[in-house]
Amino acid sequence: MDKKNITFSPSGMSIKVDCGENLLQAAMEAGIHINASCGGTGACGKCRVKIISGNVDSPLSSMLPQEDYNAGYRLACLSTVRDDVEVEIPIESQVDRSVLVKEGQKFDQPYLLSPKDIFQLVQGWDVEPTVFKKYVEMEPPSKDDNVSDLTRLINAIKKQHDIKGVSTDFKLLMKMSQLLRDANWKVTVTLVQTRRGYKLINAEQGDRTHQNYSIVVDIGTTTIFGQLLDLNQDVKAACADGSCDGSKLFALAEASDYNPQISYGEDVITRIVYSQKPGGLKKLQEVVVESINNIIDELLTSSGVDVSLVSHLVIAANTTMTQLFLGMDPKYLRLAPYVPTANLIPPMRAVHLGIKLGDHVHVYIFPCVASYVGGDIVAGVLGSGMFQRPDLTLYMDIGTNGEIVVGNKDWLASDSCSAGPAFEGAGIKFGMRATRGAIEEVSINPNTYEPMILTIGRVKPIGICGSGLIDAVAQLIQVGIIDQAGKFYRDLKTERVRKGPDGYEYVLAFQKDTRLNDDIVLTEIDIENLIRTKGSIYAGCKVLLQSVGLDFKDLDRVIIAGGFGRHLNLEKAMFIGLLPEMEMDRFTFVGNGSLLGARLLSFSKELLQEAERIALMMTNLELSNYPSYMDEFVAALFLPHTDVNAFPNVMKRLPVKR
Repeated sequence: MDKKNITFSPSGMSIKVDCGENLLQAAMEAGIHINASCGGTGACGKCRVKIISGNVDSPLSSMLPQEDYNAGYRLACLSTVRDDVEVEIPIESQVDRSVLVKEGQKFDQPYLLSPKDIFQLVQGWDVEPTVFKKYVEMEPPSKDDNVSDLTRLINAIKKQHDIKGVSTDFKLLMKMSQLLRDANWKVTVTLVQTRRGYKLINAEQGDRTHQNYSIVVDIGTTTIFGQLLDLNQDVKAACADGSCDGSKLFALAEASDYNPQISYGEDVITRIVYSQKPGGLKKLQEVVVESINNIIDELLTSSGVDVSLVSHLVIAANTTMTQLFLGMDPKYLRLAPYVPTANLIPPMRAVHLGIKLGDHVHVYIFPCVASYVGGDIVAGVLGSGMFQRPDLTLYMDIGTNGEIVVGNKDWLASDSCSAGPAFEGAGIKFGMRATRGAIEEVSINPNTYEPMILTIGRVKPIGICGSGLIDAVAQLIQVGIIDQAGKFYRDLKTERVRKGPDGYEYVLAFQKDTRLNDDIVLTEIDIENLIRTKGSIYAGCKVLLQSVGLDFKDLDRVIIAGGFGRHLNLEKAMFIGLLPEMEMDRFTFVGNGSLLGARLLSFSKELLQEAERIALMMTNLELSNYPSYMDEFVAALFLPHTDVNAFPNVMKRLPVKR
């Protein structure tokens, strides 16, 4: 895409952005502060800048007088970059650059991979789906050739496609005789490779080999994601010349929804408790299946694909979500010694679980490792490619829970820590998921303590999501509004720090700038919840590394997965002590690692076998058996950490203690 240069004065800071980039977003990414409290909607008029040279597309706003517009002033949030431009930041927004070190630019950051690059993290695999179709033509039976219909079909498959050792699904036998005759002995067969060989699971009239689809589903504790894949698409060949962007190549359609089990418990423990009530397990299984059916219906409707053409369903989920989806009693997952019902789940018919797909569709469920390290992590490790490489890699899936894996092609070890739902918005007064209206980025002027906020969708804010929470807390400590324990300084000359009904708080947006009938604030309780969450994850990483005789400095690479991480600012995550202080080029973000692995598995029977190998080779640590975990957790309940030597660069940027 065409790049344009933006120069901000009087700082002289220059950055390159894509043509069409929003000017306020560009300033935020470059670490240039512009007052903005309405989330980028043009409603507050505080992000006024002057265009010195070049052109931006910007409509006349009621918040900007005509004479100012004629003089070159524009609202940054409503301005789209079309040329190389020089932008003057007004005095009220200017920040003393000696007070704040420039934020790292997100543009061209090595950890933000394109969809094509993410899909090609795993090397050496062939596009050869586990479930595939073959077209077969047969001679009709005669006096001289009156073998059974099944024998005729299997012989034709063997002769025309060199596929041997084919068994047959009983459901198919029930309709086979009439189907073959209606099709004039020309059919498309669907086969699946199993541990025992090939199994014939479906037959259709005519040549339908060009219509073979898979659905992959990630059942998260908070959110369920689904994608529809075209199994005939040679994804490797399509990306060979580097031209694909992955937007449609890897998923014909995608859909998501809340996990409705939230109504019965926000986390896995409360859901396990609910499952023990009369009818509880049945209810939890029914509501998640209903949600999956709704997602499947949305995928098929938006893509125009008929349900009869779906041949395969892949499910990736943590261990608790897996057992609840299957209707298996999860009671013993939360009782020592924390044992799942099974690690490897055999494929089963989707219809037997209540999934509204064809009778022939079987469900493949990613194998689990332990009670709190599930198939979603196995899928993520598969998709990341760390199981193939000699590099020492730390894989972190950050969500409602924090699952962590360390290792390489020779060995893997894992653990899981209770992160709590803060990153999903729960436990935070104005917390919410990363959806339209959520504050996702925050910058605070260290002189006036006025915030600059951006929301998802550039609408007036209605709350703050996990990435915005990290941004906000990092800024609060960086500009000296809170101390390292997360407590507000109470002598600041600003109306934004005040005592509220829940204690001291900082006003991110006053009521007039929101879509609520209230101010959006961040309280000391919110900050405490975030500190506990980040402390748990950091301690989980450190103890896992210590258990295998390693430290953060020994790592070659850190891979971050998880839905909320899409908006995560790594620099600020390090600043609060969520992530270890390391060079940026050692980080890679893969997005939803669970779906990534599920997609790959749909395209490659070889990777299906690798998924099982990954689960079997992974050694799991129960943190409850490690007394050092609590010590590390307590040590991490500080911003960024009680061990100042672990975060030397962050410590240099903190304001002088009062």
